[in-house]
Amino acid sequence: MDATEQADLVRSGQVSAAELLAEARDRIRELNPVVNAVIAGLDTDTPDATPANGSTPTDDLPFAGVPFLVKDLALEIAGTPFSEGSRWLAGNVSGHSQELARRFRQTGLAIIGKTNTCEFGLSPHCEPVLHGATRNPWDLSRSTSGSSGGSAAAVAAGIVPMAHGNDLGGSLRYPAAWCGLVGLKPTRGRVPLGPEYGDVVGGLAAEFALTRTVRDAAALLDAVAGPAPGDPYLAPPRPRPYAAEAVTPPGQLRIAATATPNRGQTVHPDYLRAFDAAVRLLSDLGHDVQEAHPEPLDRAGHHAIRAVYAAAAAWIEGYWTRRLGRGPEPGEVEPYTEVLFGRGRKVSAGDYLQGVEELQRFSRRVAGFFQTYDLWLTPTVGWPPLPLGTLTATAEDPVRGEREAGRFLMFDGEYANITGNPAMSVPLGTDSAGLPVGMSFLAGFGAEATLFRLAAQLEQASPWAGRRPALKQST
Repeated sequence: MDATEQADLVRSGQVSAAELLAEARDRIRELNPVVNAVIAGLDTDTPDATPANGSTPTDDLPFAGVPFLVKDLALEIAGTPFSEGSRWLAGNVSGHSQELARRFRQTGLAIIGKTNTCEFGLSPHCEPVLHGATRNPWDLSRSTSGSSGGSAAAVAAGIVPMAHGNDLGGSLRYPAAWCGLVGLKPTRGRVPLGPEYGDVVGGLAAEFALTRTVRDAAALLDAVAGPAPGDPYLAPPRPRPYAAEAVTPPGQLRIAATATPNRGQTVHPDYLRAFDAAVRLLSDLGHDVQEAHPEPLDRAGHHAIRAVYAAAAAWIEGYWTRRLGRGPEPGEVEPYTEVLFGRGRKVSAGDYLQGVEELQRFSRRVAGFFQTYDLWLTPTVGWPPLPLGTLTATAEDPVRGEREAGRFLMFDGEYANITGNPAMSVPLGTDSAGLPVGMSFLAGFGAEATLFRLAAQLEQASPWAGRRPALKQST
């Protein structure tokens, strides 16, 4: 069952919140040794978890009693372990709670644990040295992608119906694609990042969740969206609840579509077939689908994004050095993180600000594209899940994972982060091995309603929520 249906059972009295909680903990004990998605369990009587001691929550809460997991990155909960996947932070305990954690609690969700992530969320995998690799429930020998891979694996395996994640360059959408889930990156400013953060890396980062159904994503965004005092960005107001959008036909949409990779990579044939099938389905549903794409990043744009991401690494190193009162000792951060920290030290404040300005110029050009089209469709990634270990660094080859990531990251997922526009990956097919294939839709700024309307239509036309992984390794 999805989160909406589980909450309905609690509200109707058919199941108690305590029973949902006990079942979820049983699933963690049974399934987590298989997938390694949950790296810390939380008691439900802490200030930021609900319902306390399995008590029946208020009936009008949208997710009354539903078990939920929080990614161990950025979203802190007071009194709970917080390592961000790094040995440097091992043993660290949060002293405060983020606003989004409070809002999750107010929906009725029972926060029962933390999920795995790569070190500081800096790589598109979920295989930190500190906690070990998270395994893809669809094929235990393969990656979930990242950095929200622990949450994706937990939802795909059925441990919880939905789980928190965040996205600085695709970290919600890439795991959604490889794990067969709905991954929404909301509009910049839609979901608060405070009180610890206001602006993360020039507005590139976004918080939300991974779900199995569109209606869960819509209802959850309804419950947690909205500015907090002092937020530096303000998303356009929603005309009406997103849950209402998810049951509203989208009408005829103008959809640009391309499966041409951005750097000449090879798209897997199964993914090209899935893309062609998605285009046919959209056309059959009455949409106007045309071969088109936004203006690509030019040399200045690529230079800018490198500078901004390098500055992000410098910010992470400086932030945690100040907070912990010391820098990392030898061996406390992974080889690739060391490389990124080194790159960050070479970027000046001027380099960073020029990069932000260039990306803002690019965003204005993309905004012009969405004066013509409602959505831009691409495969979310271009290749099936890679074997575990492929994307990790070694001391001898610390940038190996960065090179290997080009085998599947080829469709400009970072455009959503650069522009602040909302984007959603939906599982619109399977490959020849039966593994999920995700399709990505990028919308105009503030246009989550369009995404929910179309995604719900696609979910009805080509249902995916009933597909379940076998939780075994391919032979």
